[in-house]
Amino acid sequence: MGMFQFQSHEAKAAGSGYWHTNGSQILDANNQPVRITGINWFGFETGNYVAHGLWTRNYRDMIDQMSGLGYNTIRLPFSNQLFDAGSAPNSIDYNKNPDLQGLSSIQIMDKIINYAGQKGMKVILDQHRPDSGSQSALWYTSAYPESRWLSDWKMLAQRYANNPTVIGADLHNEPHSPACWGCGDPTVDWQIAATKGGNAILSVNPNWLIFVEGVDCYGPNGATSGDCYWWGGNLEGVASKPVVLNVANRVVYSAHDYPLDVASQPWFSDPTYPNNLPAIWDKHWGYIAKQNIAPVWLGEFGTTLATTSDKQWLTAITNYLGKGASGLNWTYWCWNPDSGDTGGILEDDWTTVNQAKQAYLTPIEFALSGSATGTPTPTPTSGGTGTPTPVTGINLQVNYKVGNPGSTTVNQISPSIELVNTGSNSINLSDVTVRYWYTIDSNQAQTYSCDYAALGCTNIKGTFVAVSGRTNADYYLQIGFGTGAGNLAPGANTGDIQNRINKSDWTSYNETNDYSFNGSQTSYAPSTKITAYYQGQLIWGTEP
Repeated sequence: MGMFQFQSHEAKAAGSGYWHTNGSQILDANNQPVRITGINWFGFETGNYVAHGLWTRNYRDMIDQMSGLGYNTIRLPFSNQLFDAGSAPNSIDYNKNPDLQGLSSIQIMDKIINYAGQKGMKVILDQHRPDSGSQSALWYTSAYPESRWLSDWKMLAQRYANNPTVIGADLHNEPHSPACWGCGDPTVDWQIAATKGGNAILSVNPNWLIFVEGVDCYGPNGATSGDCYWWGGNLEGVASKPVVLNVANRVVYSAHDYPLDVASQPWFSDPTYPNNLPAIWDKHWGYIAKQNIAPVWLGEFGTTLATTSDKQWLTAITNYLGKGASGLNWTYWCWNPDSGDTGGILEDDWTTVNQAKQAYLTPIEFALSGSATGTPTPTPTSGGTGTPTPVTGINLQVNYKVGNPGSTTVNQISPSIELVNTGSNSINLSDVTVRYWYTIDSNQAQTYSCDYAALGCTNIKGTFVAVSGRTNADYYLQIGFGTGAGNLAPGANTGDIQNRINKSDWTSYNETNDYSFNGSQTSYAPSTKITAYYQGQLIWGTEP
């Protein structure tokens, strides 16, 4: 998960190239079964005209973290307004994202896509709404007519035609009434529009998958009265009126599904809940995969996980999605903590992982072993050049001592660190991150704990990132500092910071081959194998 696996020379890397369908299965360019198990990262569809969170973190760091958590795909929502001349990206900290300075929104999208590809991840573009202000029932509005919807999709399909990181187009997010499926009125018939949109895209880029969401209500002759479900989630009409495109093996049907806390639905109050849920999913969208009609992708599902009902729903739906190559495809909603309905995988600090949510998803993830080119490549890390680069006026030293001397086979790694300002200028600690490099040995979900910090553990945050192509390291723990940590004066040190990491099942780590580990260093001394960064730039130590 989140790493490249080097296979025997007879095997080809799963996930390489563009993808296509075969019955209910998605196959890669080498006809190997693959599966979308990803995350939604929103923002390009809003008035910020860029993915959210770049006001506080580097975009590569976040993609590193997504990959490290085992997600293999990013669903990237956008609005058509994004491509208007007056729509400029905003709310970006360019100190943390210096290579985004001066770029347009679509150029930043290029950067995110290209880095995701370097990590071996895939991207699905999602026309989330025509304008940045609000959702729309239909794929067009008076300000952004259907002709604009089609031309923007063709522009994107052409732009990424030679980049197999982008595997396809989610044509429109959550069509709902007056949208119908198969009613015959081309101004509202989503089945007609999806066919038109899919064919327009495939005319310039025949390699993309075309992701087609449902509607909300489906009745006789495709009427918008009848059986009603979540916006975009009702795919009952596919049984009699499927979307048939000019290029075969490109259609993937997409549903959305949510729990009671997002909105009330009659099935939540059924006395048989939650055991009634699989039959409801079968009826509205699951049958498409079970009958081998086409692949199904649950493009959105998410929860705050605050109630028993929501926990029952998430248990049921993750069980329904299944495991391995034969499971259903999904992208969780969402990465962002600023989703009002669901919260995110990230907590409000945009760094800490909500481990309770992640624990439901890790078992149903699917690891891709290929990069965008189908060839395993080393994973670059943001800001790092391998050796330190001076930053004028900033000088920092990392001291280290081993937290568990005497044993190298342990069920928790416990490095203690302190930072020393060896320069003449004060350093804002929120601009500093530290990386402890190690090998995970067996890939499990991991937990970070701050056991003690002179600065206060509330000001310390830990993040796990998987890497490849490194010596004696396939993970690093990144330690960051909240704004409450304040400034580090010249000559001052942070005092003791005691860190601990463990796997969710408490299986052991073997520290003998861990790059940053030094079992004999039982009192604080400088360690150049623990690296430090200022605003993303490596300033202390040597990366593996």
